[in-house]
Amino acid sequence: MLDLQSITPLWGETPRVDRFNGLTITEVPNRALASLALRRGREDEGRKAAEAMLGLALPAVGKHAAAGSYAASWFAQDQWLISAEIPEHELMSYQLADAVEGLASVTEQTDGWCRFDLEGACRGVFERLSGVNLAAMEPGSATRALLEHLSCVIICFETASHYAVLGPRSYAGSLHHALETAARSAL
Repeated sequence: MLDLQSITPLWGETPRVDRFNGLTITEVPNRALASLALRRGREDEGRKAAEAMLGLALPAVGKHAAAGSYAASWFAQDQWLISAEIPEHELMSYQLADAVEGLASVTEQTDGWCRFDLEGACRGVFERLSGVNLAAMEPGSATRALLEHLSCVIICFETASHYAVLGPRSYAGSLHHALETAARSAL
């Protein structure tokens, strides 16, 4: 029998945590992810079916919402990135696909993305990497932006002090390096 061990996007057995003067950057590998796109002409039905399964209202443009085990971030018109803790919801994308069958398209995204949470003095890091206006981001907001040269999703949990950055998993090392370098420069 195989004894497989999962690895994080940064190739570790445990999530990486980097501490700087007033800032912590934490790799967050334990989130199941799925993309949800409502089908044209069935938007209302698809939205209701997804919301019933997730137990939350799908957020408006530029917003993020969480309730119970699930979270959703607006991604594009009639499209969201849905997430949940892997231990309890490893098969979330399949369950969501069943709930919205014929009304929306769902694709498994878990291994396509990496996530880093920044907590503490975040402003200088983002000023060095992106044009994102942290002061304008309220808790529960989400935006797509370039960080360094990578297309990422930024979610605000607490203004000026707690954010999640999601980027392509294939660039996890580059994204982490950019965050780490900016943190060293800013702090």
